[in-house]
Amino acid sequence: MRKAYLILLSILTLFLSCQKEEKNLYTLGIFQVNEAPTMNAVRKGFIQALEDEGLYDGKNIRLVIRNARGNIPEVQRIAQEFVTAKVDMIVAFSTPCLQAALHASHEIPIIFSSVANPYLAGAGISAEDHLSNVSGVSSRGPIKQSLNFVKEVLPEAKRIGTLWTPSEINSEYYLDLSREGASELGMEIIAVPIANSSEVLLSTQVLINKKIDAIYQISDNTINASFEVVGKVAEENAVPLFGGFPQHTRLGASAAMGWDFFDMGYQAGQIAIKVKNGENPADIPFQYMNNVKLHLNLIAAEKQGVTFSEEIVKRADEILDIEENNSSSSDVR
Repeated sequence: MRKAYLILLSILTLFLSCQKEEKNLYTLGIFQVNEAPTMNAVRKGFIQALEDEGLYDGKNIRLVIRNARGNIPEVQRIAQEFVTAKVDMIVAFSTPCLQAALHASHEIPIIFSSVANPYLAGAGISAEDHLSNVSGVSSRGPIKQSLNFVKEVLPEAKRIGTLWTPSEINSEYYLDLSREGASELGMEIIAVPIANSSEVLLSTQVLINKKIDAIYQISDNTINASFEVVGKVAEENAVPLFGGFPQHTRLGASAAMGWDFFDMGYQAGQIAIKVKNGENPADIPFQYMNNVKLHLNLIAAEKQGVTFSEEIVKRADEILDIEENNSSSSDVR
């Protein structure tokens, strides 16, 4: 009986010891605004960077991961939750998450990624001159380069359609950049606003009816989460669809240019490691992506009436040419 008691006491002591140890682990509060493919890819890249450095959840760090599922009040609640829990670092994926984190704390280190314009979000005024507790990786897309590509593929295109979300400052920012870039190329951006993801289907149909020559869908959190709907409407109406980031070709775009969001998250993870190791966020300039990827979806292109030149095909980093759950591909390097 005494032996059994001692064994039970040892197990309880070990359990309590492990709980105490976990509470003492360096804790990162990670949150994203919704289930958009960009958000998930950034999160995976971030965690991969930590693991490549030998940092594993529950072993030598603790990860508290939250998803607001598109609910902005929930974004704000999560940020406050992290502050109340006294996490050692807040990791914000998306502009709404960064804004909420900035509002919630001026002391806890904040690392961001998948934020188009951190300055509009209030994080600073330049890459070097920013809030002392903040650093991260901007996702500002290659808008003009993408529109140049649309012009290369469709030389006669004049009216380019896009959806945008007025409640997202990053969406308005991208819309302004698109209008500026299109004007320089003799094109016009036809924009239809949406309030939430439930409006994507109807708004895409409205956009199609505005006699557009193609859709160049700017990247924002609401539309990224429902991009497949845009792809289906484009296919049904044989309207060329170009995406704002490479994964869009797996959701119905005939072509897409932009950043690899996994790489973006990985880059942010490397910044987080520096901060965990004692480097001051104030001394780490905001970073930008620079390796533009071109992805093509030949099946979608055929349905949308798009033909790519041999030269464009040779330039592609990835080509989807097999219709099998949007996942089979042949890579061109």
